[in-house]
Amino acid sequence: MFKSPLSIVFKHSVYKTLLVSISITILIYFFGQFPSQVQKYYSAGLYPIISSSLRFISSIFPFAIGDIIYALLIVFVFYKIIKFYQKIRKKELHKSHRITVPLQVLNFFLILNIIFKIVWGLNYSRPTISEELGIGNKKYNVKELVLLGNYFVQKTNDQKIQTTKQGKIPTYTIQELESLSASAYQLRERQNAVFRYKNPCVKSVLNSWIISKVGIEGYYAPLSGEANINMNLPDFVKPYVTCHEIAHQLGIAYEDEANLLGYLTASNSNNVYYKYSANYEMLRYILFEIRMKSPDDYKLLYDKLSAGVLADFKTEKEFWRKYNGDMFGYMDAAFDRFLKLNNQKKGIDSYQDIVIWLWNIHKKEITP
Repeated sequence: MFKSPLSIVFKHSVYKTLLVSISITILIYFFGQFPSQVQKYYSAGLYPIISSSLRFISSIFPFAIGDIIYALLIVFVFYKIIKFYQKIRKKELHKSHRITVPLQVLNFFLILNIIFKIVWGLNYSRPTISEELGIGNKKYNVKELVLLGNYFVQKTNDQKIQTTKQGKIPTYTIQELESLSASAYQLRERQNAVFRYKNPCVKSVLNSWIISKVGIEGYYAPLSGEANINMNLPDFVKPYVTCHEIAHQLGIAYEDEANLLGYLTASNSNNVYYKYSANYEMLRYILFEIRMKSPDDYKLLYDKLSAGVLADFKTEKEFWRKYNGDMFGYMDAAFDRFLKLNNQKKGIDSYQDIVIWLWNIHKKEITP
C-alpha cells in the first residue's frame, strides 16, 4: 500500500520528538538522584530565576492565570479525545495511527512532566529544608509530645487573648494577605536567605466554592508561579495558609517542609493575627498526634483550651462541614496517592513531621 511522503515524515517526527522527550526525562531523573547538586545548581541556582520571573509575569494579571492554564489543558485533552473517537466512528483512522496516536499521547505527558520538573518539580529532590535551617530531627516520646502540646495550648490561648484585645479579626483582601505575608518573609530573610521572596504574587482561586467542596485551603500553581488562596476560608486561617503557599513558591516542595517555613514566618511576624494563625494551625497538628498516641492526655489538653480557641475550632469545623461533606475523605485518599507518587512515601502522614521539628525548635523552652 502506498504511503504518502507527508505521513512518513510525520511518523518520523513523532519518533524523533519522543526520543528527545525520553532522553530529557531520563537525564532529569538521574540528576534528581544527587540532592546536593540539585540544591546547588537548581534550587539555589536556576529555580529562583524561573520562579521570580513567573511571579513577575503572573502579577501583571489580577486573576489566577494558573487556573486558566490548567482549564485550557483539560479542555485540550478532552478535545483531542473527542476528535480521536470521531475519527474512529467515521473510520478515518489510518492503520499507522494505531502506533502514532499512543506515541503522541505519551510524548504529550512526557513534555508536561519535563516542564513541571524544570519550573518546580525538581525541588522534590533537594535536601530537606530542616537541614538548611539547622533544625534537628530528634524524635519525641509521648511524655515530651504532651509537654509540647501543653506549651502550644498555653501559647495559643495567650495569643487569642491578644487578638481579642486588638479587636475583630481583619476581613482580609487578597492584596492585604500578599503584602502582610511578603513583609513577614522579609523579616525572616534577615536571619536566613531561604526566606528571600522577590516579586510577591498571591492570588485568590477563581472558584472558591469548587475548591472548598474538594477540601483545599490553597495551592501552588507551578506553571504560573502563583500562590492561590481559598478566600472562603475563615479569616483566622488565611495568614498561615498564605505563608505556607509562599513557601511552595520558594521551592519548598514537600508539604511538611512548607508547614515548617510557613510556621517560622507567620509566628515570627510583627502581626499578632499572623502569630495566632500560625500557632493555631500547629496546635491542630500536635493535638491530632496526641489524640492518636494518648487519647487521655488529648482530653486533658482539650479541656485547657480557651473559649475563644474552641470557638475557632468550631467555626473551622462547621466551614468544612458546610462545603465539604463526604467529599473530603475521597480527596484525602486521592491526595495521599499523589504524595506517594512524588516520593513522599508516608503520604498524608508526612504532615506530622512538622511536630518533630516543632519539638526540636521549642524543647529548650519547655520545662517538665
